[in-house]
Amino acid sequence: MDLHNLKPASGSVKSGKRIARGQGSGRGGTSTRGHKGAKSRSGYKSKRGFEGGQMPLQMRLPKRGFNSPNRTEYVGINLSRLNEISEKHNLTEINLTTLTDAGIVRKTDLIKILAGGELSTALTITAHAASASAKEAIEKAGGSITLP
Repeated sequence: MDLHNLKPASGSVKSGKRIARGQGSGRGGTSTRGHKGAKSRSGYKSKRGFEGGQMPLQMRLPKRGFNSPNRTEYVGINLSRLNEISEKHNLTEINLTTLTDAGIVRKTDLIKILAGGELSTALTITAHAASASAKEAIEKAGGSITLP
């Protein structure tokens, strides 16, 4: 069996509707579009979520929650990840520039150090925020952390 002699199962493939091929076809005249109105014209395209003038579902449903415009969002980095980075790039000091060079965070991101995992080496870390348990673990490993 090769690709050139593959055939679909008999009866599984039907020919499509031949629309606008004359009155004798049964689909001539208006070509199954009906009479008049936007849908019968060429170029018709309805907007996403449009329900024919009825209030759309996303507008009928109640809105929930609140998104604070003043929220500060941090990128969390665990101690285990910092350990991997320091071993891979042979670093003793980790800050925003070393993390951006490594491709872990963007230049505009705010960094928060989290206490997931353990540090095996003493690191000097500069970050925007850190959890209390992360600070404790860094100091326990003989390193230091500076926060702005």
